Amino acid sequence: MSNYNEQFLKQSPLAVLGVLRDLHKNQVPIRLSWSSGQFISKILEVTASGLIVDFGSQTQENQAAQKATNIQFIAETEGAKVEFILPKMQAVNYLNLPAFHAPLPQALWFVQRREYFRITAPLQPYYHCTAMLPNGSPFQFRLCDLSLGGMGALLDGPLPEGLSAGMRFSQVEMDLVQWGKFHFDMQLITLSERKVIGSKNETVSTPRLSFRFLNVNPAVERELQRIIFALERSAREKAGRVK
Repeated sequence: MSNYNEQFLKQSPLAVLGVLRDLHKNQVPIRLSWSSGQFISKILEVTASGLIVDFGSQTQENQAAQKATNIQFIAETEGAKVEFILPKMQAVNYLNLPAFHAPLPQALWFVQRREYFRITAPLQPYYHCTAMLPNGSPFQFRLCDLSLGGMGALLDGPLPEGLSAGMRFSQVEMDLVQWGKFHFDMQLITLSERKVIGSKNETVSTPRLSFRFLNVNPAVERELQRIIFALERSAREKAGRVK
């Protein structure tokens, strides 16, 4: 299992059950991964005897998951990361729909950490990102804010046709200029608008996207943390000069 500090490990059955019930109540997306595959799901029900997890969107993923062992579950909430491993899952019928059932984990990691602090990106230089739409065409957006759990972005033009919450993007390129380029798998969580008052006292609306990172290896995680700290320090220095 992951190399977190033991203080983050919950082993009490009631504590484990409480964390899982919160994930279920808040409909938090969960990434299931094993040696040869992964998919995004959610918890449909939690009881003392086990949990019910929704099937993935692809038939081959669901078939592979039934044969998989040592399945890792990772969920990221606004303030914490939840991680645990289940030895196996069994396909069942839940409310007349296919789902997975598994006993509750004996322990789980509930990591509350500062890395979920979200820093606003500077106005200069712009940090641009490039993703590929399902039809193969690229679209660009600029970084608005950043945390280790995900990022916010702004579009300078209209929303691409067909863009919707829940879509996943592979290897999105994030150009952080002086820190280099990074590539992430991301899931689009929400689409909204940022409204500001323009120079002529008019309301200017800009499409805003919120993404969750789906896979950040420890080395990239450490580098992102360093960048977030540097951006925070720079913002404090600028604020100090304004005063």
